[in-house]
Amino acid sequence: MEDLTLKTCKACEGGESPLNKKQANEYLKQTSGWNIEYNRITKEYKFKNFQNALDFVNKVGEIAEQEGHHPDISFGWGYVKIELTTHAVKGLSENDFILAAKINEIKN
Repeated sequence: MEDLTLKTCKACEGGESPLNKKQANEYLKQTSGWNIEYNRITKEYKFKNFQNALDFVNKVGEIAEQEGHHPDISFGWGYVKIELTTHAVKGLSENDFILAAKINEIKN
């Protein structure tokens, strides 16, 4: 499987099928620390303080804008939780795993 960090998210127009469980688990192998929960993947990051968490969120936002694929993010003092799903397919797509892999590349 090609390195997900070298790929680019593709716009979903709808009508496509979400990844099945086997496909999602194959992609998950390339996204260390992420978990499949229902029709989304999630990961929680820990930080020393609020500012470090905020800085990380801003970096995630920059990548999300570049990729045109946007996560749900919650954060506060010392933590960031990210959830990814593809609403257009009502489940997981390759885009979710591409963005997760790129988020993993961010240096905290």
